[in-house]
Amino acid sequence: MQIQGKTLAILTSNIDTDQIIPARHLTGISKTGLGKFLFEDLPSNPLDAIEHEDCNIILTLENFGCGSSREHAVWAIQDRGFQAVIAASFARIFEENCYNNGVVPIKLTETEINEIAQSQSKIEIDVIGQTLTTASKTYKFELDELKKEFILKGGFMKFLDSKVPQIKEWASAKA
Repeated sequence: MQIQGKTLAILTSNIDTDQIIPARHLTGISKTGLGKFLFEDLPSNPLDAIEHEDCNIILTLENFGCGSSREHAVWAIQDRGFQAVIAASFARIFEENCYNNGVVPIKLTETEINEIAQSQSKIEIDVIGQTLTTASKTYKFELDELKKEFILKGGFMKFLDSKVPQIKEWASAKA
């Protein structure tokens, strides 16, 4: 799986889930329609700048997704067209929600994140090979091997759906 695109650099630490998707917009359980509220409560919403319209990768600092453990934050990110988030660290539940919904959570050092932000070039992410490449450099990152399968299948539920034929085969062999 390859992701190619531009980054939306939000070089701030501790962006919480209420800044990602404000609670006042959490009136349903649909995964769609939330993207229009993404980062609405961040000062100087980075999505307001025209040069960020075609970005599909978020680049940020440490503790991204802290605060409430709402899955809606990942849904809003995905609904707005973002496929990956690069950060120095993630809140644990947010990171799990990324894996479960097929958004790639990439951890790099703050120095590497700043290098990527300064390069302002398009990047390529190889999820299987666990590399991120800019115009001038390649970075390695680690993903949990099982959870990487969730991403490759489009999220945890799609991963489970892909296992149904094997389960049915196993169950009929036991009968």
